[in-house]
Amino acid sequence: MGKVFVEVIAVHDIEGKIRPLSLKWEDGRVFEIDRVLDARQAASLKGGGCGMRYTCRIGRREFFLFCDEGRWFVEKK
Repeated sequence: MGKVFVEVIAVHDIEGKIRPLSLKWEDGRVFEIDRVLDARQAASLKGGGCGMRYTCRIGRREFFLFCDEGRWFVEKK
């Protein structure tokens, strides 16, 4: 298990909140994030590291997207 680092397009609002809009997978495919369900400080139990954890939905799939010191990743299964 580990991390897969991804490129993320995100909106930064004037209050300092960050909302991810899309991510680019390691093979080059781009996925639009349909909805951010939750955002909180949390640790990645599978990949290690700590930062903001975004619970996101793309289609019917929910997953955790992490931002750790400006680097974005998802947990590898």
